Amino acid sequence: MRKKTSSTKEQILKMLKVQKRLTVSEMAKQLNITEMAVRRHLNALERDELVQTTLVRQPLGRPTNVYELTTKGEQRFPRHYQQTMIDFLADLEQMAGKEMVDQLFKNRQERMKRMYEANFLNKSFAEKVKELVDLQNEHGYMTELKKKSDDLFELVEHNCPIAELAQVYPIACECERGLFETLIHEAEVVPKTCLAAGDDACRYDIKRKK
Repeated sequence: MRKKTSSTKEQILKMLKVQKRLTVSEMAKQLNITEMAVRRHLNALERDELVQTTLVRQPLGRPTNVYELTTKGEQRFPRHYQQTMIDFLADLEQMAGKEMVDQLFKNRQERMKRMYEANFLNKSFAEKVKELVDLQNEHGYMTELKKKSDDLFELVEHNCPIAELAQVYPIACECERGLFETLIHEAEVVPKTCLAAGDDACRYDIKRKK
């Protein structure tokens, strides 16, 4: 059975999630449809309070409308733990101390290592990095890979299902990086930006150790 193609509205939401702010003209060009068709979809998305527009003045010519996701639009993308998990962890920290919470995150890292390490065996460095991209996409991270050289890749995650959790417990990000280095044992993983810290994406340099 063929996989159902996502609707144009869904494509627009994904484009705005990844590229953050776009004009009608930019969206029409990327979708290969008319600007009138894009505006029709945007009007519907605005009525649903999923996108919002800002009038941006240009150095030359008339001001341009720029579109971006609203908070409601951002919530359309996977965010699994959120407030309930944060509350549970806060209660656990109060009862058993911060060390117990830290150990929970480390246990999760070890559990994921055991689940996925077989997928990384007998593969080249580049193949392992690609396997990591596939793994993160399975978990909703909307991952993009940029090759800088044979020994250096940039991993970009446009969505983070645990961003709100990581804002309160930064060890979540530390364990994520630790998991990457465990699965790709010949790699040094260097975090550059982080959604939990307010950046527009999580970015990592994945470098082959010398």
